Amino acid sequence: MSKPTTRRKFPKHSYEALADFRYALRQFLAFSEQAAGEAGLSPQQYQALLAIKGSRSKADLGIQDIADRLLIRHHTAVELVDRLEKNGFVTRVKDKEDLRRVQVRLTTKTERVMDKLAAAHLRELRGIRPVLDQLLEQFD
Repeated sequence: MSKPTTRRKFPKHSYEALADFRYALRQFLAFSEQAAGEAGLSPQQYQALLAIKGSRSKADLGIQDIADRLLIRHHTAVELVDRLEKNGFVTRVKDKEDLRRVQVRLTTKTERVMDKLAAAHLRELRGIRPVLDQLLEQFD
């Protein structure tokens, strides 16, 4: 006869900390969505531009790379890049090594927008850092 598995019971304060942490994250995401909108971008467009700008790769990102970073399907990333290109935020460049592959490059216009958004996001993060630090300490 097998023993019944015992469930680990989390204390109430752990749930409170998790709920507060999730709330702080949602507040930051709400700020980010509003800032992106004020810059003329949807939240997903901003996330795609951030993935391209923040890529650790020396080369520009391809469509599949963007899809992977945003956890979306390839065809959704194609549509997203189509809209970004139409609005002048990115250009497509053929990969010199693999002509089937297209790389996505930010435009000069986008570089200025991203600098403003990055500064705003860093200010917001610095503002909520004490709250996040306090919440993270509760998990130790």
